[in-house]
Amino acid sequence: MSQQRIDEATEILRALDFPRAQLNDRSALCLLALLDLPPQAPWRDAAAPLIGITPIMEFARTHYDRAYAPNSRETFRRFSMHQFVDGGLALYNPDKPDRPVNSPKAVYQIVPEALDLIRSYGTPRWAEALADYMGQRQSLAAKYAMARELEQVPVVIPGGGELLLSPGEHSELIKQIIEVFGGHFAPGSELIYAGDTGAKNGHFDVEGLKALGVEVDKHGKLPDVVLYDRGRDWLILAEAASSHGPVDGKRHAELAHLFRDATPGLVYVSAFPDRATMRKYLADIAWETEVWVADAPTHMMHFNGVRFLGPYQ
Repeated sequence: MSQQRIDEATEILRALDFPRAQLNDRSALCLLALLDLPPQAPWRDAAAPLIGITPIMEFARTHYDRAYAPNSRETFRRFSMHQFVDGGLALYNPDKPDRPVNSPKAVYQIVPEALDLIRSYGTPRWAEALADYMGQRQSLAAKYAMARELEQVPVVIPGGGELLLSPGEHSELIKQIIEVFGGHFAPGSELIYAGDTGAKNGHFDVEGLKALGVEVDKHGKLPDVVLYDRGRDWLILAEAASSHGPVDGKRHAELAHLFRDATPGLVYVSAFPDRATMRKYLADIAWETEVWVADAPTHMMHFNGVRFLGPYQ
């Protein structure tokens, strides 16, 4: 009975015109978990719970005797659930759309239109319901994609243009680094890189960085924001220390090595959303770096020994 139900779920995905890469037991089990549908339950009993990746895997093990290794989480997320969301079959964080992409509390939910359709599977009205659903599927996918886009964080790129970052505190701080810190302390600077936990988004001027002497293979090694101040010939390497740490001794060494061939001078900045967050990391901040706090945007702290010792004017 279990395999028969998995095969039926695969057939539904095929009818919904999902690519071959999603026509497998893993994706079928994801669909069944989204519907909270064990093998013996009829399709009309399909439900719409909020469910995360780990509970989806637990559902597969408990109800379908399919055990997946914990390190399969990313495979479930990237090669099944991601396509369900893009295809308008599932909603991502409908209970809290601004939840960060990498949050362990992330959840999915079947979309209402798909739930209504799937409840008719195996009945005389399935063919007509499927035809109606497929006729509006593209507009449904566009509608849900637009709703997701509205939750993203818009960032004005220095020099013109805009990029959208995934929702969350980390992206909000990246936005402030680019727009506020950059405006106060590096006006006219060029955005070379802005990271994003959403993977698809972000900004990376590979050729611009290469022209400054730096070639990198992986985005993950870069700081959250790289700005180039052409007037002073500075590369500003900023870490958004909201949930992650600041530029500590280890990170300073990593960045110094990564940018060792850079022709501009390097400026290391730890950016915090507020002073309360900064206090948590105060002992870790590396010497010869700068600290900027978003709730006091016109001020900087210099962890630079005697370099700036002297009276204020």
